[in-house]
Amino acid sequence: MIDTHAHLDALDDAPAALERARGAGVTRVIAIGSGLASARATHELVARKGDVFLALGIHPHQAADGESVDDLRSLVDARVVAVGEIGLDFYRDYAPRGDQRRLFEAQLDWASELGKPVIVHTRGADEDTAEVLERFDGRVVMHCFSTPALLPVALERDYFVSFAGNVTYPKAQELRDAAMRVSANRLLAETDCPYLAPQPVRGKRNEPAFVVHTLEALAEARGEDAGELARRIDANARDAFSLP
Repeated sequence: MIDTHAHLDALDDAPAALERARGAGVTRVIAIGSGLASARATHELVARKGDVFLALGIHPHQAADGESVDDLRSLVDARVVAVGEIGLDFYRDYAPRGDQRRLFEAQLDWASELGKPVIVHTRGADEDTAEVLERFDGRVVMHCFSTPALLPVALERDYFVSFAGNVTYPKAQELRDAAMRVSANRLLAETDCPYLAPQPVRGKRNEPAFVVHTLEALAEARGEDAGELARRIDANARDAFSLP
């Protein structure tokens, strides 16, 4: 099993969390470096772990902080498998929307230059996100999918769709319905830890081991065997991120 989106640098003890993940059958993790400081810290963690890969990006919340793609270039090595998380967040609006859009476009260009997929954050910005992504011809992962209105776009464009712990919540039937519609070869699972702990462990600090609960919820919603789905998702991750 793989956790395709974890903020390891935000955990109190990432090495211990990774050991617990292995004990739960989560053998690989994609760690997210969000902004320069996070990217450096996460890069250091990844360098010591052969089963942990890295995504580099600047979150839309940080779009007004003065960081740019050039700040991240020196961190690109063989462990980097994606650019992300990147995108637009017009719900929180922590950065001006024009700055968010310019940064998003610049990072899409960088991903094209690197030949890497992008991991996309979108909230309150459905139309703008779809519009900006229309010009990108690489692989797209819709991270922590929480916007059913974007599902038709994702399906039409053959994006990968990744579900996090919120798909397990009792009131999240819309997300489970969306998960049922995603093609078997485009479905992913993640924790987005330390956020969004799944329902069975809700209230705890989320960590990679807990992705198994999201997997179980997805399997139940889709009427599939959890073990088979875990293998399918791992294969999808290999495809999406060109993992060994």
